[in-house]
Amino acid sequence: MTKRRPGTFDKIRRMNQRFLVRVRRKVPPGLRLLVGLLLIIGGLLGFLPVLGFWMIPLGLGVAALDVLPLWRWLRGRQRNGRPK
Repeated sequence: MTKRRPGTFDKIRRMNQRFLVRVRRKVPPGLRLLVGLLLIIGGLLGFLPVLGFWMIPLGLGVAALDVLPLWRWLRGRQRNGRPK
């Protein structure tokens, strides 16, 4: 079993947060939901070489910027410590 470096999880979380801030500022609200759904669909095709399963949580985060119940659900999971 391989060991992770201590900062790997935090680095990924910071990159995700920077991406979400950039999307919130530059993409109009109606288009954000569409981009999020496209990322989720692309993540479901993660077995293909260019696409990856990493797109699913990123798509959920982008879609959550416009869907209030999804935003509350994601924020509640982060308040309980590390996301599950």
